[in-house]
Amino acid sequence: MIRVALNHKSVYHYDRYVELAPQLVRLRPAPHCRTPIRSYSLRVTPVQHFVNWLQDPHSNHLARLVFPEKTNMLQVEVDLVAEMTVINPFDFFLEPEASNYPFTYEQILKKDLQPFLDTIEPGPEFTALLASIDRSEIKTIDFLVGMNQRLQNMI
Repeated sequence: MIRVALNHKSVYHYDRYVELAPQLVRLRPAPHCRTPIRSYSLRVTPVQHFVNWLQDPHSNHLARLVFPEKTNMLQVEVDLVAEMTVINPFDFFLEPEASNYPFTYEQILKKDLQPFLDTIEPGPEFTALLASIDRSEIKTIDFLVGMNQRLQNMI
């Protein structure tokens, strides 16, 4: 079994003492993460602070940090150990109506997915990429594998 130790450190120095607004830190794996997390620690300086753990609408962890005193430095450090297990990328179920691309979402599901379907105005390269996508009917899995391979080759 392979274990990977990760360390992240963000340090902010200020030229004078400042009052920090509450900070939201998003540096903890989600509880539904498929990679087993064997250890996790969050260290914050200044040590005089309060931390409240929250979850966003997608169940991601958020640490809300409140600092009662002024400071001239903020440091956030995370250490975690992850177990690199083999995960089958095709271990999921597709609804029959989504088994072929292109497909349309049912109205109730489309409403739930709306934050992910909203887009910004694409640039010329992305517009060209979108225009080049073959929209002929194909199995959704085959479409996704092909698109991933294409993007990997472009990158």
